[in-house]
Amino acid sequence: MATQVQQQSNRFDIPETMKAWVLGGSNELTQVRKPVPEPGKAEVLVRIDAIAVCATDLEILERGLPAIVEGEDPFNKNFTIGHEYMGTVVKLGPDVDEYQPGDRVTVEVHAGCGRCPRCREGMYTSCLNYGFPSKGHRANGFTTDGGFAEYAVNNINTLVHIDDSMTDEEATLVVTAGTAMYGLDVMGGLIAGEGVVVTGPGPIGLMGVAVAKALGAQPVILTGTRDNRLEMGRKLGADHVVNVRNEDAVEAVQRLTHGKGVQYVLECSGAADAVNEAAQMLNRGGRICLAAFPGDPVPVDLAYLVRNNIYVYGIRGEGKSATHRAEAFMRQKRFDATLIHTHTFGLDEVPTAIKYAKERIDDAIKVVVKMRADA
Repeated sequence: MATQVQQQSNRFDIPETMKAWVLGGSNELTQVRKPVPEPGKAEVLVRIDAIAVCATDLEILERGLPAIVEGEDPFNKNFTIGHEYMGTVVKLGPDVDEYQPGDRVTVEVHAGCGRCPRCREGMYTSCLNYGFPSKGHRANGFTTDGGFAEYAVNNINTLVHIDDSMTDEEATLVVTAGTAMYGLDVMGGLIAGEGVVVTGPGPIGLMGVAVAKALGAQPVILTGTRDNRLEMGRKLGADHVVNVRNEDAVEAVQRLTHGKGVQYVLECSGAADAVNEAAQMLNRGGRICLAAFPGDPVPVDLAYLVRNNIYVYGIRGEGKSATHRAEAFMRQKRFDATLIHTHTFGLDEVPTAIKYAKERIDDAIKVVVKMRADA
């Protein structure tokens, strides 16, 4: 077996150095050459074929890395960000036989340490050894080098096989759909026949609509401020859309549900009053999942939550292997994730890709960087 794996690993000509974009100061990226990393135990080397720009990437570019040692400069670390990438396995670490060179994969961000109580419960995105690679934790693009480069090392637990029917661009969206899937999971997951409201038609919100509908939710209601995004939500499965510039979101949900409210709200807007509005959209015993980051602390009517026995959950990333289930839905064509992919750029055009995503030029939603011109 070892000889066969070694022969397969020789299929790819792996250079000693690679192109990579690294953090400078605030809103500064520079292209450099870095050594191609070596996979260790339980790791593989992935040749990155495509990567999507995430809103969190934009936050890191502006404010620096969130996972730093106290007193450390969050910039100027020669650090490569980016986490929504897919690619091809080109080299195996010692004793890895779960994957083979040539496998197409997409990746999760987090590899938990595997030894803390949270990881043992399957909550590896809440690893208690977050930020300590020496203990086995990795969060590519946050604590370890990410995907705006030609190669990256990934723990085998972060890999998801990609069907050949899926394009590289579509494969970068699996983790976005996986995040939405995780949000529905933590609220209970058993949503067939139940009403779901998704607030905020960004990438995660739009994928939340698609996943909720694929799981049998009825009705699925999407709220937002832009008609073109809401129309995209319809195409992904929303039964009703509400433009909150034109009508009150809570009143609209109550009208659409004949005063009953819904059982679940997936909050993806980050709006200041989002939690309070979500609570008023629910029936008693309903559940809210928070998947967005408000810019500032927000007031919440806790008494209303308590009186109505409302559960509130927060998620980080794409936990509990939700990406595997999301990939299955996409492989089965339960929804068309490619609808949210709007722009593509090359590796040397990363600053332009970032600009399009940040400024929403041409109504950019998911901006993808393709690493190889021939792919």
